[in-house]
Amino acid sequence: MRPDILNPLFAEATVLSGVGPAVAKALERLRLTRVVDVAFHLPTGWVDRLPREELMHTDVGRTIAIVLTPREYRVGRSPKGPTRVQATDRLGNYVSLTYFGGSSGYVKKLLPLGDAKQVSGRLDQYGQELQIIHPELAETGESLRAREAIYPLTEGMTHRRLATLADQAVGRAPILPEWIDRSLKERRDWPDWREALARVHADPADAVARARLGYDEVFANQLAMALVRQSTRARKGRALAGDGRLRDMLKLPYALTGAQARTVREVEGDLAQTAPMLRLLQGDVGSGKTLVAAMALLIAVEAGAQGALLAPTEILARQHGETLKRTLGGLPVEIAVLTGRDKGRAREATLMGLADGSIDILVGTHAIFQEAVGYRDLGLVVVDEQHRFGVAERLLLQAKGKAPHLLAMTATPIPRTLTLAQYGEMDVSRLDEMPPGREPIETRVVSEERLDEVVNALGRHLSEGGQAYWVCPLVEESEKSDLAAAEARAETLRRRFGDRVGLVHGRMNPEEKDAAMAAFSANRTSVLVATTVIEVGVDVPNARLIVIEHADRFGLAQLHQLRGRVGRGGGTSICLLLRGSALSETSRARLALMRETNDGFRIAEEDLRLRGGGEWLGTRQSGEANFRLAPPDQLADLIACAHDDARLLIERDGGLEGRRGDAARIALYLFERDAAVQLLRGG
Repeated sequence: MRPDILNPLFAEATVLSGVGPAVAKALERLRLTRVVDVAFHLPTGWVDRLPREELMHTDVGRTIAIVLTPREYRVGRSPKGPTRVQATDRLGNYVSLTYFGGSSGYVKKLLPLGDAKQVSGRLDQYGQELQIIHPELAETGESLRAREAIYPLTEGMTHRRLATLADQAVGRAPILPEWIDRSLKERRDWPDWREALARVHADPADAVARARLGYDEVFANQLAMALVRQSTRARKGRALAGDGRLRDMLKLPYALTGAQARTVREVEGDLAQTAPMLRLLQGDVGSGKTLVAAMALLIAVEAGAQGALLAPTEILARQHGETLKRTLGGLPVEIAVLTGRDKGRAREATLMGLADGSIDILVGTHAIFQEAVGYRDLGLVVVDEQHRFGVAERLLLQAKGKAPHLLAMTATPIPRTLTLAQYGEMDVSRLDEMPPGREPIETRVVSEERLDEVVNALGRHLSEGGQAYWVCPLVEESEKSDLAAAEARAETLRRRFGDRVGLVHGRMNPEEKDAAMAAFSANRTSVLVATTVIEVGVDVPNARLIVIEHADRFGLAQLHQLRGRVGRGGGTSICLLLRGSALSETSRARLALMRETNDGFRIAEEDLRLRGGGEWLGTRQSGEANFRLAPPDQLADLIACAHDDARLLIERDGGLEGRRGDAARIALYLFERDAAVQLLRGG
């Protein structure tokens, strides 16, 4: 249960004075439905108003606040023309207050002649006269603030109204016990939580107060993950000690890399413990994660248990199934694939095989943890593309066995601080070496003005029997315009290459998408035009060319993932990055780095530096860890600090027991990371 002390904050926003149906609708559009949402809707900037007694030409270009008296109306002849109000300061200097597009009646009501008002706005010069366009006016009995907060807005909402609502929301915020370690708080000179909240709304430039609020949110996230880890570790699982017989039978055409061998040892050590393994395997595209997963699954089977491999898409699940069958061919290991598409007798046979233990390894999509799927003895779960699955889904799958071990894999190299933010409850292994024979991909940056040359080069590549991807850009974050761009490009290429051009995009249903991918995999189509849905997992060794349009619009991590679709079948592969003519400094730096290196970990660190942590931790990257209070430029520092403080609380200060523990429990509920508390309770 949420602590009673927080109830005033979690009340509906309609309890705030001035929130009628129209304002409530505007707040809803901003997703501010509760008092706490309004309190946490922080200003993104501010306007400083210079208080002035008189108008001065030296203030042109500045925002001023001044008392003016309207003297005369000048209404344009056309209905759409501006309405100008000639007004004077206390010394009789004139300024024109100009309103566009409104009715003159409204303006006259706003500024009655002879009625002095405090006015604010940017002072401009229009010809010989001074002018303020659409000035702000002080409400009756109030004066304009010297510094006014700028908030993210929607139609029907003003900065001033939001500031008034935020004042009320802060007023309802209780004084809470302190959850930050005392020495850390003193070292950073941070105010108390409620004071920090009030300070940020009153003065958006207050960096210390903002850092304190951001820290609280990050701390709650780190603590939640530490508690999940503690709970998992405390659950009694079973040790899986493989005897090596299956691994000894494995005939690999090459030796494991040093990084693969090290990771297999780490996994083997974890599996031998009764506390369930919680390990994240980060490997760059092509670094051999699947082979590490295969070895882990073999250890589980050697120990008499079953293993499951969970993939985010049907095509990736089937691909993993084929790879495992090929790698483990000749071994006495039964592998099955189960996706949502499997129906009837084939599905029944798989379910029976799982229940009686004759199937050793199951590969599939979400379908493998549906209620109807029962295992005789599930000992290890491997999750591919970890960032596509949330904590809840991981727990669902783990509930299928007696606290099975978990190995999560991601092909997105993530900087260390952000690994802590997303996977703070996990041990981390890194595959930072490439297997022998994997050649670096040659990356070239080409101007979009040379598109015809690129299409001709594509023609030569196809005439030599090659296949290619053509990736269309993300246009204004809109699926519709994504789709339009991809369809238009596919149509253009079809006019040149006919039916050899396939198309795949996010709005297709799974069957259509799989069919398009399968046609490309089987070489029935030679060019696959795609939106970024191909980013993860498709493996077509014959595809040795990828063209990425508007490459300057993509982040580094995404460009690197897309580039990794080629270079999987030996020989030289090429990635062509088509750039626009007007490049920002950041875009130029990104494309230069892509040309310079194939090292995903270096690219990830650089991407974090160029983009800031906030964008990295948006829903797109992580699925879960989305911060609304933490300043992006301080995120890395706050995460590392909060990670250590959360561990201190659990290991030294008794976790959620004791005074600091009680305060931390409130923080978990305040920042809605309380699933961790429920988890401990459910044990």
